[in-house]
Amino acid sequence: MKKRVYVAIGLLAAFGATQTNAQNLEMTGTPAATNVAGPSRGSSMAQVENRFGAPSQRVGAVGDPPISRWVYPQFVVYFEGSYVIHAVARRGAPAS
Repeated sequence: MKKRVYVAIGLLAAFGATQTNAQNLEMTGTPAATNVAGPSRGSSMAQVENRFGAPSQRVGAVGDPPISRWVYPQFVVYFEGSYVIHAVARRGAPAS
């Protein structure tokens, strides 16, 4: 039995089963605006709506934990439950 285990380990090592492959992603073009003031992480949905107004689009929660997003002209806000986890500037958004 031990001999089979050693043979299996040797074959896995010989055929590169322990190798990992990575891919680099080249980013070209102009980056999205970075000076857009969006909501900070941890803000509630009510705080975001009070500060920035109603979003142009609300995308319902998906997955577990539930992740939803609100779309504004300058940025997109991602929520986990009812709290901000990330805000991303939209490409071509007018600088404020």
